[in-house]
Amino acid sequence: MVSSYIDILVKQIEGIKFSPSTIYIGGGTPSALDMKPLTKLFKALQVYAKDTREFTVEANPESLDINKIKLFIDSGVNRLSIGVQSLKDDKLKKLGRIHNAARAIDAVTLASKNGFKNIGIDLMFGLWGEKIDSWQKELKAAARLPINHLSCYELTYEKNTPLFDALKNKSIEPLEDEEVAAMYEMLIDELGLAGIKQYEVSNFAKEGFECRHNMNYWENNEYLGLGPSAVSYIEGRRSKNISDISEYVKRFNRGESIVESVEELSPVRRAKETAAVKIRTREGIKFEWFKTKTGFDFLELEKKALKDMIEKELIKYIKEGNDVLGVVLKRKGFLFCDTVSSAFL
Repeated sequence: MVSSYIDILVKQIEGIKFSPSTIYIGGGTPSALDMKPLTKLFKALQVYAKDTREFTVEANPESLDINKIKLFIDSGVNRLSIGVQSLKDDKLKKLGRIHNAARAIDAVTLASKNGFKNIGIDLMFGLWGEKIDSWQKELKAAARLPINHLSCYELTYEKNTPLFDALKNKSIEPLEDEEVAAMYEMLIDELGLAGIKQYEVSNFAKEGFECRHNMNYWENNEYLGLGPSAVSYIEGRRSKNISDISEYVKRFNRGESIVESVEELSPVRRAKETAAVKIRTREGIKFEWFKTKTGFDFLELEKKALKDMIEKELIKYIKEGNDVLGVVLKRKGFLFCDTVSSAFL
């Protein structure tokens, strides 16, 4: 199945008619593949590597080794995102991860020593039983690693998962909202002190190392997704591929559509989605940029939501002298960003 799937991806990659500005290989764990299929995949991608500004690959600590690192470097990959999730062994066990903290640190160090100058990791916080002082120590340890980027996410209890079931039967007790909020504020402050600045609700980077691929999403630009469950957004049309990999392979080989759903977005919907994702960024929404991007006047389009969010002290105006240039999340707004995004939609 792996070989057939990689063959299909190679055919799809070879059929791309443009040069992407960024490439992101993830949505799973590419590093878990053996060298043979990985080599075949990256050989196909090499064609675009020289023209792309950012070429990211996701990797997990337990499956990253020197041979894969060399393959990535030789193929033009210039950014590595390592799924660390935690630098605490007890948290990793709770999250069901098979690597430990030492292995995670080794993976980051190995990548740094063998050519990667742009490395990002992800961390989770807000687990049941987690203490804020332990979280602070973890952040300090992360900041000492040879990394340029951190994505930090609050634990969520998704339906139809073991964690959700454990929550429901009360075998675990979630943290209070105030405790999680305090952890989030500590995250902003602690990383800021280390020169890793927040540039989006959950993303932090040293200056110049913000993820360009992610910024593409937050500016609601177009993108092409390949593979099961992948989403594409082109000319106001959002499509999602089927999620089952075996069915994906079968349909492709039979010449049938691999698209599961398609949504045509009206100009107003596209503009509102642009507002909902761009407000997540530290720079916020500049009115002139929004007008050029969408054709709509932000103050008119989001008049009701804007009034409500300002009254709730979640957003504020960006001012230059007496001129109002845009809107941006307040510190409290970053804690309730989903509320703001939903209001703009």
